[in-house]
Amino acid sequence: MKGTAFITGATSGFGDAIARRLSLDGYKIIALGRRKERLEKLAGELGNTHIIAADIRDKKAVFDAVKNLPENFKDIEVLVNNAGLALGQEKTIDASIEDFETMVDTNIKGLLYSTKAVLPIMTQRKSGYIFNLGSVAGHWPYPGGNVYGGTKAFVKQFSYNLRNDLLGTGIRVTEIAPGICKTEFSEVRFGGDKAKADAVYEGVEYITAEDIAQIVLNCLNMPHRVNINVVEAMATQQTWAGLFIEKK
Repeated sequence: MKGTAFITGATSGFGDAIARRLSLDGYKIIALGRRKERLEKLAGELGNTHIIAADIRDKKAVFDAVKNLPENFKDIEVLVNNAGLALGQEKTIDASIEDFETMVDTNIKGLLYSTKAVLPIMTQRKSGYIFNLGSVAGHWPYPGGNVYGGTKAFVKQFSYNLRNDLLGTGIRVTEIAPGICKTEFSEVRFGGDKAKADAVYEGVEYITAEDIAQIVLNCLNMPHRVNINVVEAMATQQTWAGLFIEKK
């Protein structure tokens, strides 16, 4: 049996797929998410899983949960900072400031909470692997990406800076930046409008959550001397839109 993998946002999408793949590979799982019934279902299917029903935005809940982990789940080898979301795709002037705040609180502050809570365990063990789920939206701009893209750009730069801070600890850090992938992401973004969400993926052989889980495992299986700084993964049918020039 390997050590423990702590996965945030484990109730759907990337988080669920990563939990399942790492469990299959022999890791114990700590699954954090807001929807307790989904966590219980996941734990029942996987076994050897400790669930934390909490919102990643709740700083006290995150730190308390890590502090009070059962003894047999304290050997955290892997942290997957997956919890995140996009809300809306309006232009900045038309978008909701509350949506902006939710994205900042989840995608930035939540990632900081889980990282700060787990780092003392990893540094004491002098080993570990941190995966931060970014996005191509944090590397490249697109209309309506505004604050979501900004939060994911933070994930990218924080991952680089975290690597510098962890030099000499044996802890590896990788940002994974997926492109178009069909999960609950677009449904959340468009306020539960399934038709609007489905339209995003029409005619596209998109990335799957299982593809991202495989990338995580591939990175883990690299020799310890190798740190993969960033993996930017797009669907084969997706590429950059190119620079836009407004013509009068």
